[in-house]
Amino acid sequence: MTPADLLSTPLQFVKGVGPRRAADLERVGLRTVEDYLLRFPLRYEDRARLVPIGSLRPGQTVTVAGAVLSSGVRPTRRPGFRLFEVLVRDQSGTIRAVFPNQAFLRDVFHTGDQVVLYGAVEYRGGLQIGNPEYEIIRAESDDEDGTVHTARIVPVYEKVGTLTPRLQRTLMHRLVQGLPEDLPDPLPPPVGEATGCRSRRDAIVATHFPPAGADVSVLNAFRTPAQRRLIFEEFFLFQAGLVLRKRRGVEQKARPVEVDDRIRDSARRVLPFRLTDSQKTALREIVADMQRAQPMNRLLQGDVGAGKTIVALLAALVAMENGFQVAFMAPTEILADQHYLTIRRLLDASRFRIASLTGSVPARRRREVVAELASGAVHLVVGTHALAESAVTFADLGLVIIDEQHRFGVLQRATLRAKGQSPDVLVMTATPIPRTLALTTYGDLDVSVIRGLPPGRQPIRTVARPESRRDDVHQMARRELEAGRQVYVIYPLVDDSEKVDLRAATAMRDHLQAEVFPEYTVGLLHGRLRADEKDRVMAGFARGDIHVLVSTTVVEVGVDVPNATMMIVEHAERFGLSQSHQLRGRVGRGDHPSSCVLLYQAPLSDAARERLHALEETTDGFLIAERDLALRGPGDFFGTRQSGLPTLRVGDLLRDHDLMEEARRAAVAWLDDPAASAALVDYLSANWAQRFGLVGVG
Repeated sequence: MTPADLLSTPLQFVKGVGPRRAADLERVGLRTVEDYLLRFPLRYEDRARLVPIGSLRPGQTVTVAGAVLSSGVRPTRRPGFRLFEVLVRDQSGTIRAVFPNQAFLRDVFHTGDQVVLYGAVEYRGGLQIGNPEYEIIRAESDDEDGTVHTARIVPVYEKVGTLTPRLQRTLMHRLVQGLPEDLPDPLPPPVGEATGCRSRRDAIVATHFPPAGADVSVLNAFRTPAQRRLIFEEFFLFQAGLVLRKRRGVEQKARPVEVDDRIRDSARRVLPFRLTDSQKTALREIVADMQRAQPMNRLLQGDVGAGKTIVALLAALVAMENGFQVAFMAPTEILADQHYLTIRRLLDASRFRIASLTGSVPARRRREVVAELASGAVHLVVGTHALAESAVTFADLGLVIIDEQHRFGVLQRATLRAKGQSPDVLVMTATPIPRTLALTTYGDLDVSVIRGLPPGRQPIRTVARPESRRDDVHQMARRELEAGRQVYVIYPLVDDSEKVDLRAATAMRDHLQAEVFPEYTVGLLHGRLRADEKDRVMAGFARGDIHVLVSTTVVEVGVDVPNATMMIVEHAERFGLSQSHQLRGRVGRGDHPSSCVLLYQAPLSDAARERLHALEETTDGFLIAERDLALRGPGDFFGTRQSGLPTLRVGDLLRDHDLMEEARRAAVAWLDDPAASAALVDYLSANWAQRFGLVGVG
């Protein structure tokens, strides 16, 4: 078997795995030997220092070695519950090791065996070690030093299905011992040498079974040369794929738009207000891309209410004036409907036809819209993921706009853009992306940023209050209502749950209507309502017929009611930082001062207290995003694997951000030399998409 064949061997065929364990490993993305070798331990424990048994004290976690004096199974008072006990002696004393309900160990331990134990010392009528890791040291052992699980620095792996950390350690040790010296390495040798990285084989061995004397604190910080070499390899391959994907996109040919005085006049007629300098800059960058002979791939990011939609609409107008169709995709029906109503109002006097296509559009109307898109009779369609369905075709799709794009699966986005001939793509997000994530999630996109708010937007005063101040908060809301304003009340759940101590929106809406604001109309909005019911509630709130809107987080994005000046967030300690920031962005959209009250239930965890403090301290979404990333980590930042974040095995976007930037620079430099990078390009073309769980580099 060649080294390459070894790495590509399915885990099912590795000794000690088999079909059942292979299925457990595949559920966490581990299919081949290479996948398994590139999965880091969760942590490392120093089990190399032997402690004399005679010096043991309760509370210590220790490694001891000695000879088995006796062993056996002892019943307990609990029916069916038995203890297996082993008495071990060294030159300084004896200690009992106790294994609950593991009678099978009587076939493992034998009198006279030399054993190593690792575990916590307890006092239970005498000193003992409870359920320790163990190693039987026998002369016929083929381990490099006679031990795998003890008497060394030991890797601890996260349990996977039926595979315990101990079992995984045994499997890993068997695999690394069989690694050939000429292990295939996708990292070009000059790149590895330039970064001081050791060989791939040595890095894998030292990462899983560190040499004696290694610093455990450095290992657990994932800062050893071996670990950083493997992290850099992963980041380099990922960034090289992004660079290659972007360059191949540039090689695609698009039909550039033209901009003349007629189109400029058309844009001025739909503008409801003067653009800010930041909006003008973003629009110039977008239109400049659209005028090139390569398809645009641009991210437009800006804080809540920064005015991204009007910039996107002006780009859409330029495309339509050039004879192209536009698809505008939003993640929820509420947001899609909001965009549709806004765009239809602004383009009402134009010659362009606008249509809506969501899951709740009646079948007959849906067939009409699909036919009109195919014929070119509809110039701009606003919809949800329904736009990506195979039945939807376009006569000449020239621009794809995707709002809150991290909520869509990568394949949905790719399917929509495939409906045109290399259309321009503009993706938008109101969740400002920290640079660390931008290098991964949007590494192949150009970025435009809208900073600041349009004229007339009001700052939002945010305060956190304990539940004991609820009456005071309701009094604040009453003052807003008496002044003719409207109020949001946000709840985490829809229905009462016996398992979770949360106030449910349905029950609290009735309470607020009957007991708190009886003279006002209190409405209810949540994700389980039928589409027509949602429309009725939102239209009533927009008209002012509903004074207090009790809602779940379906109003997180897109809902725009300028007369709403106060938001109360119930159980604010349960919401993420970016989500809370998105929610409060529903107020402050008119001419009146606005406020957001975060009601929390004590006691607060440290993380919850920090989140609430951050919201009180700033309304800058970019600062909020950085704080949120630091608190939650990249895996939870978007809250969904569909976000398009890469599946990283060993790298951590926060911990290793310096290596990500270094890898980006190295990838760009290496790909700038076509002759030298040919092998790397072939590797990326064959492996990149599957390796990182993303759309391919082509």
